[in-house]
Amino acid sequence: MKFFNKIFLVSGISVMLLSCTGELDVQPEGTPTEASFWKTENDLVTGANAMYKPLFDGEFYGRGLFWFINASDDMVTGRAKSEADNAKNFSSNYIAAGDLETQWNKRYNVIGVANRVIRNIDNIQTSQSIKNKYLGEALFMSSRMYFELSYSYGNEKAGVPIIDRSKDPDPNPIPRAANVMENYTYIVNDLKRAAELLPTQAELPAKDYGRPHKAAAWALLAKVYLFMKDWKNAEFWANEVMTKGNRALLGNFADVFKAENNYSSEYIWSIPGTPKFTAWGSILPGVMLENKGWGEYNGWGYFQPTKELYDEYETGDLRRSASILKIGDKFTFNGKERIYASTNSLTGYQFNKYMDAFKYQLNSGHVSANGDYPCTDLAVPIMRYAEVILIKAEASLMQGKSADQEINMIRVRAGLSPKNGCTMADLKHERRCELAGEWADRHRDLVRWGDAQAAYAKPLHGINGQVVWAARNFNPAVHNVWAVPQAEIVNSHGIIKQNEGW
Repeated sequence: MKFFNKIFLVSGISVMLLSCTGELDVQPEGTPTEASFWKTENDLVTGANAMYKPLFDGEFYGRGLFWFINASDDMVTGRAKSEADNAKNFSSNYIAAGDLETQWNKRYNVIGVANRVIRNIDNIQTSQSIKNKYLGEALFMSSRMYFELSYSYGNEKAGVPIIDRSKDPDPNPIPRAANVMENYTYIVNDLKRAAELLPTQAELPAKDYGRPHKAAAWALLAKVYLFMKDWKNAEFWANEVMTKGNRALLGNFADVFKAENNYSSEYIWSIPGTPKFTAWGSILPGVMLENKGWGEYNGWGYFQPTKELYDEYETGDLRRSASILKIGDKFTFNGKERIYASTNSLTGYQFNKYMDAFKYQLNSGHVSANGDYPCTDLAVPIMRYAEVILIKAEASLMQGKSADQEINMIRVRAGLSPKNGCTMADLKHERRCELAGEWADRHRDLVRWGDAQAAYAKPLHGINGQVVWAARNFNPAVHNVWAVPQAEIVNSHGIIKQNEGW
């Protein structure tokens, strides 16, 4: 992704440039105020690019909120990490510990930068088309961050704080929204405006691939409406992507997760990998790679698939081998074909979706030379076209309509026979098999479907049937949201309240 090779960070009144070596250098021009900075097109580009810099943090889309996705029945924590284990077990002991404590603030930092773009864009001396592009990006990025915050921490009792972007940043703490629906309404209003302003993916020059585009805004609208249980609008916006977004499923499921297809017809929005940088880019492939990489590379060995997930796939489903490596399977690592074996995996499985990134020799330039930050050139999907199709299918079923066409688009690509009279059970099955180990978030699906309590009351197993994770006690009245980070409560002097029960 070329535009990520030169990202600018505007933090407070400091302006710092991310050079092509990945280092931050303070510019010698001084420290302009917000009022004096937002004048030229270059200022706008500089300010807008700063929205993307935090996403390169390994704890943003490398792990970060994936510790919450890890709560699902599809995976277990592959090595000792107390806050991750406590979160998976819905224990309040994870509060105020480790990486999960920072996720709220990281996303509000992006919102803060987006708000500066939106607030100051009318002061910029440039063409209206340029203003529209960057205003659309800011609205999209703000919306994506608010959505991740809202579905993680908000429910009918309290949402997350909404920052008044029309004013300079307020040093006083901002109370939480009355409920999560207030957040969702705010998000959809911004996304509709973003969709009007953003170019299509086809209109972006190659150097801008990875920036938000029109179909990405439509797709996120569909997902937000799905969480609102507004089935009619979820169906409508998913259909906009399907009929106007110039998107299509790739013929081979496994090809979706190859770097050469980063911006293929199945692309909606993703986080790029940057192997040329040290410690930059999505490290999710390395997070899931065998711990210590069989002695050749420093994989981290987290997020290992369960037997429950493996057994969910039907005989003949091409997605199973493309999604999961099991003991004895052939694969390629560091330029050599191997037989999968592990001394580290609790389950005897490893996610295979991100392994293509490591098929090259490790000095090939496709993988970070620094094994401590195992990033690759794969753009890790945050949302892809197959999920949009499944959103339309779910929204249709919830309105009593047929979803056979959409579900069978997914099944046929997987090498399976089409079905007639598909039900919600079929939808849940396809969503699980299609999106396993991705940011689509199986845990949140189980919560919103009302299935989490029953699913988590069962232990999780490894390849030989051994219990690798004990049954858990999920209380829907409490655990339908995650705990607000303790630092946010303390720093707000109690203005921001903790979710009930945590």
